[in-house]
Amino acid sequence: MHRENHYVPRLYLKHFEAAPGKIQTYRLLVSHPHIPLWKLRSVGAIGYHSHLYTRVIQGAESDEIENWFNHEFETPAEEPIRKVVEDRALSASDWRALIRFVAAQDVRTPARLIQSMKRSVEESPQQLEQVLAHAKEAMRKAKETGQPLPKHSTPNSEYMPLRVTTEVDEDKKAGRLKVELLVGRGSWHFEIKHLLDKTLNVLLTHSWGILKPPDDLLWFTSDDPVVKLNYYNESKYDFGGGWGNPGSEIMLPLSPRHLLFTHIGAPASPNGTILPRRKAKFIRRFIAEHAHRMIFASTEDPQVRKLRPRMVNLEQVRFESEQWANWHRGQSEAEREFAGKAASPPLTLESPIQR
Repeated sequence: MHRENHYVPRLYLKHFEAAPGKIQTYRLLVSHPHIPLWKLRSVGAIGYHSHLYTRVIQGAESDEIENWFNHEFETPAEEPIRKVVEDRALSASDWRALIRFVAAQDVRTPARLIQSMKRSVEESPQQLEQVLAHAKEAMRKAKETGQPLPKHSTPNSEYMPLRVTTEVDEDKKAGRLKVELLVGRGSWHFEIKHLLDKTLNVLLTHSWGILKPPDDLLWFTSDDPVVKLNYYNESKYDFGGGWGNPGSEIMLPLSPRHLLFTHIGAPASPNGTILPRRKAKFIRRFIAEHAHRMIFASTEDPQVRKLRPRMVNLEQVRFESEQWANWHRGQSEAEREFAGKAASPPLTLESPIQR
């Protein structure tokens, strides 16, 4: 059972080592201004949270998602990443493994979890209304035709904590149809499985290349290392790019000297292209600004503090520490409750039905 889930894999971070097994870490949120800007830490002691990918299945804990990440995305990419770092030629299967690694790394971080939960809270009521309307229509047709309700199979539906139930009083001609969704770890896991099983293939259609910085600059990386950029000009850009959006630029540093890059809809630059200093500095800025809570580097880069000044906030540090300390217990309790009869999930919609 894997309890410590590395959302930034060690096989990836080792290529940014400052010393054997060690990497320079710059925290973006600290409790006190006198904490050193950089700290040399073990690669195995960073980039993880306990039970980030653990599932509760029939009351028991499962690490199947962690194993799935390892077998399907991390291990296949290990040798291709090494080839990139050593400036060796890449085969078609190497490129495929690298691109799949980008996809997995994009969707598995705490930053993505926060985005997913926020989006679910905002969008799920409308989605539940659609499920409710569909269920009511199916029940109406079944009643008119005298046929049983049709069964539908949705890929990865076992990951989605969604429940549809009916409450009918036998003495009346009406009842209630209830649709419930538990927003949390399970809904995020469903999103991950959907994206990596289905949507990922669009990334394989783009032209990718390996870009290098000028000799006096190095790439660094972060705890949210896949940058999806929409760039308009030097003062107008955002990180809301999509896997299939024409014009979006997707980048992932693979080492201090190698950046995996695609500009959707544009041909790739030849592998090993050395970027102009000005463009390389902008990319470093994007990587720093996109980081969630940590930046990782092979050296104490003096420019990082200017690119992304850290925030000193003791209360926020305590709050986030408490949230992660209670993460697994709270999610597991909610999942077990939702699987039972007395569930009270965050999002519930009800509608009257006619018998």
